[in-house]
Amino acid sequence: MIMGANNIGLLFNTQKPEAIDLAGRLYSWGKGQGINWMLPPHEAAVLSIPETPDNIWREGVEFAVILGGDGTFLRAARYTFGYPIPLYGINLGRLGFLATGDPESAKQDIMAILENKYTLQQRDLLKGLVWRGGRVLHELLALNDLVISKGNLARVIDLEVRVGDEILSLFLADGLILSTPTGSTAYALSAGGPIVPPHVKCMLLAPICAHTLYARPVVLGGTDRAIVVPKGDARSYMLTQDGQLGYELLPDDSLEVSLDPDIHVETIQLNDRSYYDLLREKLRWGFNGITDGGD
Repeated sequence: MIMGANNIGLLFNTQKPEAIDLAGRLYSWGKGQGINWMLPPHEAAVLSIPETPDNIWREGVEFAVILGGDGTFLRAARYTFGYPIPLYGINLGRLGFLATGDPESAKQDIMAILENKYTLQQRDLLKGLVWRGGRVLHELLALNDLVISKGNLARVIDLEVRVGDEILSLFLADGLILSTPTGSTAYALSAGGPIVPPHVKCMLLAPICAHTLYARPVVLGGTDRAIVVPKGDARSYMLTQDGQLGYELLPDDSLEVSLDPDIHVETIQLNDRSYYDLLREKLRWGFNGITDGGD
């Protein structure tokens, strides 16, 4: 993709003062660089500048800059699902596996993108269908993961898992994570799952606090279809979408999950940075646990 008209979307965490401050500084700087910033109504109201209606924003933006942490990036991705809008995140949160840019180099990064010094990473999405009584109750897309967990009670749950027509297992656990490769460095990682580069087409199943020693994360193929059916007498279960939206599941509901073949998210990777650079930095591989003693 070659950037031409300099129509750049700007999305940011409107609850984080440092994100609001950086958005204001980038907006003022960009105007002098010939950048046509496009902000949706909510973000524009926070900065007291003219808004771009949602439909025009999605059709007109060449790429979007996102200011915040990975949660802000996930919300921005959901806002753009189905539109070919590359996303570049500048990290104002904690780890930053999705929002990878540094606030100190934000202006240089944006100029590098405008000069086409980047590549695009295509990231797969999970498509989840919640079936109840023979009909689809919810249809969900997730960039990171779909997670089934117990409700408010401290109890384990039974989850029957099939892959296609084959029974895989009956997991007795606190829950189950179904993850994309992108989500392999999120919740699935804390559940013992592997780290999978985003270009690998697969889906991860990781039980949460399983009550059998032999229950382990499983990697499924890119065309596999997983079906999860909650069992037992629990009144309800919770299904979460990218850790941000929640839905009630009842016993014998069915969650059908696969990689969406048509809808993807494209993320921008600058030419001088790679996914493996990111892993070394965020996971401190090769640093031997040495820190500078600062906070």
